[in-house]
Amino acid sequence: MLGLALVGFDALLPSPTMAQRMPGGPEASAPLTNAARPRPAAAQNAPVLSSPPINEPYTLGQGDRVRVNLFQLPDYSGDYDVQVDGTLNLAMIGSVVVEGLTIDQATALISNRYAQTLRRPIVTLNVLTRRPVEITIAGEINRPGSYSMDGADYPKLTQLFETAGGVTQSADLRNVQIRRQQNGRTQVLTANLWQLVNAGDTNQNLNLRDGDSIYIPSTLVPLDEGPLIATSNLSSNAAQPVNVAVVGEVFRPGPYLLRGGATRTGSAGVPGGEQGFTGSPTTVTDAIQVAGGIKPQANIRQIEVRRTTRSGNQEVFKVDLWEMLQAGDLRQNAILQEGDTVFIPTATGTVDPGEATRLAEASFSPNSIRINVVGEVRNSGLVNVPPNTPLNQGILAAGGFNNRAREDVVGLVRLNPDGSVTQQEISVDFAQGINAENNPLLQNNDIIIVGTSGLANFSDTLGSITSPLSNLLYILGSPFRLFNLLN
Repeated sequence: MLGLALVGFDALLPSPTMAQRMPGGPEASAPLTNAARPRPAAAQNAPVLSSPPINEPYTLGQGDRVRVNLFQLPDYSGDYDVQVDGTLNLAMIGSVVVEGLTIDQATALISNRYAQTLRRPIVTLNVLTRRPVEITIAGEINRPGSYSMDGADYPKLTQLFETAGGVTQSADLRNVQIRRQQNGRTQVLTANLWQLVNAGDTNQNLNLRDGDSIYIPSTLVPLDEGPLIATSNLSSNAAQPVNVAVVGEVFRPGPYLLRGGATRTGSAGVPGGEQGFTGSPTTVTDAIQVAGGIKPQANIRQIEVRRTTRSGNQEVFKVDLWEMLQAGDLRQNAILQEGDTVFIPTATGTVDPGEATRLAEASFSPNSIRINVVGEVRNSGLVNVPPNTPLNQGILAAGGFNNRAREDVVGLVRLNPDGSVTQQEISVDFAQGINAENNPLLQNNDIIIVGTSGLANFSDTLGSITSPLSNLLYILGSPFRLFNLLN
């Protein structure tokens, strides 16, 4: 049983309410708007609670069940429910309005009413069952709406967040607003739950009251704060799948349903099959992996994450995965949420060979890419090679030249993202390092054509290729216009 109180005939009258005790009195009601920055006007005018009142006395309301005892008068004692109109219908004295009163205040009022009939009555009142607490929540929460929570004890803000599916990655935890009705007026309190997450300040974890309305505004959360929020009990379950889109320089752009910790994919353009999950939050690299990995021309220094807030505004922030590779800055591997779009732009200029090698080893690169090596090699056909493999290594991956090959020059056919076709003759030098002219980096679906030594033109080479690839090359253009490989 809760809230036990014992008073006599001379009990005090009701004490001031919380709104009356607060400096400056209750705040005027103001509409709440979801503006990410600056803070809404209501929050600017509301008192910011460095030590919120978490132990306020319980007030009675509809649905509470109480026990009223009169000392040595069992006929007048009993258990009662607070009615819809906020009253208790007591023996002998009838209806008593207790809505909004603390236990002490209600006990004093009942004692005074019995004192009109009885001589110095001694009344005790305690709460047997508290009513459910009805609270609404809106803003950057995964499941906004109205919630009925167990009234056995005052629920905390963090309990409500957990019930409502956790906050989003756009939540402004420094300015969580609580609207509370006090004496017919609306009071707005502000709790800084970032202090709870970052410094363990439990005073910010406010006790909620029946009828409270919670609003979480949006903000652009810094990269270093995102992981702390995502792993706290304020956030949603990390294992919950999220829908994201991946576009730009990846092998399989499109929408994906992801859970955190997706395993690395297989070959570029080939689904990775069954995905494994670690239960950690979904990140940018998870999305890139499932989308087939980055292409050789991906600009990983300026990847954009585009996010829509609950108010419909779009936030855009950039992550630098090169900084993560070079310096181990895991903050750059931003955590994603439902509806995010990850955009990988195209790099401008020539890719540095050292960077290309480093990128090929990254977890968000595909394990392999597919190339076609046709003509006079030992193992003509499709070959899987690591990403950013140079042309020389591609020839060797197909077994190298056979004894009929022309070894000084080969052809390279590349289908570009815009649908155009690049065709070039490349002089072969196996001692040459990565070089755009003589030993370029290969891309997915590149075709290397090795001619026959001693033939007058390249059409004879194409005629000797007994595979469907020959048809593709004729479609792309006349073999005489494609290459001019002469002795």
